[in-house]
Amino acid sequence: MKDAKALTITYLSLVSLSSLNGSDKEADNISSIKKFSRGTEEYPYGSAQWVRRALREQLGTMGWQLSEGKAATIAKGAATTMQRPDIYIDDDLFGYMGTEKAEGEKGTATKRTSPVRVSPLISLCRYEGDLDFGTNYMGVKDKGDPNIFETEIHSGIYRGTILIELDRVGCGEGFETDLSADEKTNRVKALLDAIKNLWSTGRQTRFLADISPKFVAAAIMKVKNPIFLETVLPQDNSIRFDLLQETINDYKEEIIEYVMGAKKGMFENLPSEVLPIGEAFEKMKGWVEKHYLGE
Repeated sequence: MKDAKALTITYLSLVSLSSLNGSDKEADNISSIKKFSRGTEEYPYGSAQWVRRALREQLGTMGWQLSEGKAATIAKGAATTMQRPDIYIDDDLFGYMGTEKAEGEKGTATKRTSPVRVSPLISLCRYEGDLDFGTNYMGVKDKGDPNIFETEIHSGIYRGTILIELDRVGCGEGFETDLSADEKTNRVKALLDAIKNLWSTGRQTRFLADISPKFVAAAIMKVKNPIFLETVLPQDNSIRFDLLQETINDYKEEIIEYVMGAKKGMFENLPSEVLPIGEAFEKMKGWVEKHYLGE
């Protein structure tokens, strides 16, 4: 386990009805969702920055102190964070880039490349053009007109992947001294809890949605390769386990251990090796402890 370089997790989220990640309005009274095109079809997705924000906020909900936002100190510079990965878990796991004033005309830049790599949360089901119709009557009593609006909504299975570079957590860019093995362990285990309870606050007031994983395929690897990113595919009411087994066979030299977990009542014909979701994440936490602590 000491040789591990990365932990990769691909997950499926089943969403009954949602308006997950907003996009620019295509019409004045329609709230759009982000979509990409494949051929003539459109597929909704949640952006990687949206997923990262959701994970960061869940860590805050879990009691971790988050790095505060910080305005840029040079013209046209982007806002950043406190840039203290030794103190803040989100600066460590999600990185940052900051620009600062300098004596000369040019500013200086500091950065930490995120050791947590996140794919967009992509729908595997096309957008069918569904809209939720609504009317805002808030101003009617004040002699205003009702305001008609529509919101793009979608139902389907979404797939996402997160790859954690275990050898870059708690060390490297931004650190003068590496964090202890205990602190690295605690931070990665906290991230696993945040993934298990993935939830975004955006557009949840009217379209409360559960995007926490209902199926996961994860592996702790000697290399950095998100091997399940394209190979976790639903089929009827189950999963393409032939494709997963082919992937496991192809990378058996690089895989140290792997695990699959599912909310079992939501899928059919699951192999006996598939664990309940909670047990799958506990197994991943065990890998993390063995990697950093040698237990």
